[in-house]
Amino acid sequence: MQIAEAAAESGLSIDTIRFYERSGMLPPLARDARGWRQFSGDALDWLRVLGNLRKTGMPLEDVRRFAASANGPLAETQAAMAERLAILRAHAARLEAKRAEIETCSAYLDHKIAIYSGMGVPQ
Repeated sequence: MQIAEAAAESGLSIDTIRFYERSGMLPPLARDARGWRQFSGDALDWLRVLGNLRKTGMPLEDVRRFAASANGPLAETQAAMAERLAILRAHAARLEAKRAEIETCSAYLDHKIAIYSGMGVPQ
């Protein structure tokens, strides 16, 4: 599969995929005789991982660290897996704090809507 198809399948733009490759966040990709990238099923799965981490708002530097830990020669060591787990846990904690903040703001909005609705303000 070439880059345009990988972009369509992963939901990432071609520019983003190229950036991830240049930044070392993708494992080395095979190239055909023309020098065009060839994406295997594993490479496509990895693009989805990177995309999902970014969709959750994970900072790019943390995504880089996660990718470096997962794609390096020591990726399957306990230390590398512990690093990835720590990155994911720290991000999950940030998401939980953000969720609590959003819930507080949502409750405030509900309160204000109830006040204005009770004042006969037209919908």
